[in-house]
Amino acid sequence: MTAFDTLCRIVSTFFGAGYVPKAPGTAGTFAALPLYLLLRKLSLPRYLLVILAIAAAGTAASSRMERLWGKDPQRVVIDEVAGVLVALIARPRRAWGIVLGALIFRIFDILKPWPLKRLEKLPGGLGIMADDVAAGAVSSLVLTGVLRLFGRA
Repeated sequence: MTAFDTLCRIVSTFFGAGYVPKAPGTAGTFAALPLYLLLRKLSLPRYLLVILAIAAAGTAASSRMERLWGKDPQRVVIDEVAGVLVALIARPRRAWGIVLGALIFRIFDILKPWPLKRLEKLPGGLGIMADDVAAGAVSSLVLTGVLRLFGRA
């Protein structure tokens, strides 16, 4: 394995969170929450820029790991990291709002309603990342509605 492959493995598994034997996607989602706590203080444009950078790096890294590990490997969880950060664009402050956003994201990520499921068919890392980022966008809309309904979390 080359140094580039090692870097791609670290990025795609989000520092090893993808190696959790049961529910690695959920592990990746919740492993991203400390990163969210750091990023939520950024202005919205900077927050979105960081998500874009994570999605771009994740696409490249997951493309490489897919070539090494096979189609859409479960160990690749950088897509969940990007997706949950998109879900939390409303940037809730309280623990219940953050956890709710992560749970809503996991529901959409697991169920993959139409047209999210179709995005998996995109080639390589783009297919790995796109459905989770889209699930994050839908989750963000739902979370924003809940936060408005029950008061900012």
